[in-house]
Amino acid sequence: MKKLVQSAKLFALIALCSSAPCTLARQDATPGQPAPAPNHYTLVRCGTLLAVPGQPAKAKQTVVIKNGIIDSVLDGFDGPNVRAEQVAPIIDEIDLREQYVLPGLIDCHVHLTMEFDASLRMRDLLESDGFLALRATTYARKNLDAGFTTVRDLGSGRAQVILDVRDAIKAGFVVGPRVVAAGHAISITGGHGDGTTGFREGLFAMPNPEGGIADGPDECRKAVRNQIKLGADVIKVTATGGVLSAAKAGLAQQYFDDELEAIVTTAHSLQRKVAAHAHGVDGINAAIKAGVDSIEHGTYLDDDSIALFKGRNCYHVPTLLASATVAANAEVSGFYLPQVAEKARLVAPKSIEMFRKSHEAGVKIAFGTDTGVSPHGQNAREFALMVKGGMTPSEAIRSATIVASQLLGLEKEIGTIETGKAGDLIAVKGDPTQDITELERVTCVVKGGVHIPPSSPR
Repeated sequence: MKKLVQSAKLFALIALCSSAPCTLARQDATPGQPAPAPNHYTLVRCGTLLAVPGQPAKAKQTVVIKNGIIDSVLDGFDGPNVRAEQVAPIIDEIDLREQYVLPGLIDCHVHLTMEFDASLRMRDLLESDGFLALRATTYARKNLDAGFTTVRDLGSGRAQVILDVRDAIKAGFVVGPRVVAAGHAISITGGHGDGTTGFREGLFAMPNPEGGIADGPDECRKAVRNQIKLGADVIKVTATGGVLSAAKAGLAQQYFDDELEAIVTTAHSLQRKVAAHAHGVDGINAAIKAGVDSIEHGTYLDDDSIALFKGRNCYHVPTLLASATVAANAEVSGFYLPQVAEKARLVAPKSIEMFRKSHEAGVKIAFGTDTGVSPHGQNAREFALMVKGGMTPSEAIRSATIVASQLLGLEKEIGTIETGKAGDLIAVKGDPTQDITELERVTCVVKGGVHIPPSSPR
C-alpha cells in the first residue's frame, strides 16, 4: 500500500509538472508585473541513499526537490522516465542509480580568502580587495566541488571581502557553497589574528576594535558589535596564541577571563554564536567557562576540558588536517617563519592524541578542517584522520552533516535529506561507511536542487 501511495504521488507530481508552462506562468499574474515562475522539480534517482547519517542506507530511492527544497523521498524509481528535454523548464532528472548518495557535507572551519604558502604575507600587502574577492570565489568553488555545500568561514583579514563573497553566492552571482561568515576574528593587540604583527611599525594604521583588534572588556564589546554591524553570522575569538601568526607568544591563553566573558555575552545578546580558536589548555578551559559555543583545535585539552565540554554543551572542532599540513610544511626550508615552524612542530604530534581523548569521552565533535591552511578542495582528507583517531566512518560522516548542522544552528535546513530541508546532496561511487576515503572522490554535487558541474575535471 505504501508503495502504491508513493507511486501515485510521483505520477501526480509529474502530471502537475507536465502542465503547459505558459498556463502556470499566467496564474495570479499582476498586470504590469512579471508572471510568477513555474514550479521547478528535480528528481534524483539514487542507487543507495543515506538520507540520515547514522541510520541505515536504503537502495533505489528517488529524492524529489521542489524549488530547491526537498519535497519527498520515495521508494524505488516509480513513474515514467520523463526526458529532461521534453519539460526542461519544469523537471530535471539526475541519474545516480549506480551511485551512493548522502547529504551535502559541512565544513565548520575554513578560510576562503587565503591559502597558505610561502608567499602569503607578500600577497597580503600587494593584492587589492577586488583581487582577493576573485581569489576567494575560486577557493569557494573548490570547496563546493569537493562536496562541501556549506562552510563556516572563521576569520578574514579583510572582513568585507568574505561578507561580500557570501552575499554574492547567496544572490546567485557566484557558484559556491552556503557560507556562514565571521568577518574579522577578534584578537588581542599582537596576538593571533593581528595581521600587522611582524611587519615594521608605520606600515599599517594602528589596529582597532573595528578591525577586530581589541583589548579590555569595553573594546571587546565594541569589536563584537562592529562585526555584527558589518553582517557577521558568527563571532570568532582567538582565545590563545596560534601556530601561523608571526608572534613569538606561544600557544597559551591570551584573552583574560573578563575579556572572554565580554565577547561571549555581547555576541549571545545579539543572537550570534562564538567560536574560539584555542590551543593551550588554559585558554580552552577559560573560553568554555566564558560560554563559547565551539572550541577550534583544542590541542592541549585535558580531563577538566572534557568535563567542561560536556557540562557546557560546547562543541569540539579538531581540524586534524591543519595539524598534519603544518607539520609537513614545517620541514620545508623557508616555507614558514622560524617561529611559526617551531610552533608547528610542537602542535602536530598532539592532534590525534587530543582527538582520541575527546571522542572517547563523548564530546560532541563537529567536522572542521581549517582549510586555507591546507589547500582548498582537499577538505575530505580530514575524514581519514578522524577514522585514524578512533571514529567509525559513520561517526565521521555524522560529524560533517548532522552534528555540524547543529553547531551552526541550521539543523532545520541542512544536514539530512528529509522533507523541508535544502536540496543539498552529493554522490560517490562506493560506500563511504565502509571506505571513508570515498568522500575524497565526489562524483556529483547538487546544491539547492541544482546539479553543479565540476569546475575542473574530476
